[in-house]
Amino acid sequence: MSESISGSCLCNQVKFTVRGPFQLFALCHCSRCRKATGSAHASNIFTHAENIEWLAGEELVRRYELPTAERFSKCFCAACGSPVPSLSRDGKRLLIPAGSLDVDPGVHPQVRIFLADMAPWYKHLDTAKSFEGAPVL
Repeated sequence: MSESISGSCLCNQVKFTVRGPFQLFALCHCSRCRKATGSAHASNIFTHAENIEWLAGEELVRRYELPTAERFSKCFCAACGSPVPSLSRDGKRLLIPAGSLDVDPGVHPQVRIFLADMAPWYKHLDTAKSFEGAPVL
């Protein structure tokens, strides 16, 4: 894919476009990604660093680098806290949080990694009831 697709943060102050080709779509279950997302896994798409164009709000992007990690970092919007794309520490790869994209990226998860760190409750997902919208409590 070489056409650009749009993305944004929750408050819509940070806007960007990204283009492929995408190298990898990974679901990461490591404890760092679970903490960073507050969810069962991070959904990350990887591409080349030059494949992003910031349209608005780049000055709102903040970066946190975990001091004890060689690679882990997280970029987010300073206004709403939403994850936004980030460059790897060596500046060669772009990590795109899949949920930050406004449209279907045209790719699907290819790998699930760090399954040994998977949240124990996630293993029981098949027994959870499903709803098209919010359930009535």
